[in-house]
Amino acid sequence: MCGAWHYLASRRSPALPGVPTLAEAGAPDQESEIILGILVPGGMPRDVIARLHREIVTIVAFSDVRERLLALGFEPIASTPEEFAERIRWEIEKWEKVIRAADIKVQ
Repeated sequence: MCGAWHYLASRRSPALPGVPTLAEAGAPDQESEIILGILVPGGMPRDVIARLHREIVTIVAFSDVRERLLALGFEPIASTPEEFAERIRWEIEKWEKVIRAADIKVQ
């Protein structure tokens, strides 16, 4: 896990300014984000992960890349591999609760 970009649904997307947020659409207690990141296979050497992370930080800092991501409604965040792994764990726990509460089953 090397980095992430995410779209914050708590504010309108610059790419779709006419589309309301969930709160504006009448669901104030709902939250949704799109998280994009780069994952690597388990057991990847730490030096390779560190190099990928450094390159991602460099790329995200390029003004044209940053501007393009912002125009698409994404907030570029070059999180550390550890921060991204923690975010994935948090998302799994969050959605596990939703799935269990709604008694969602695989069909």
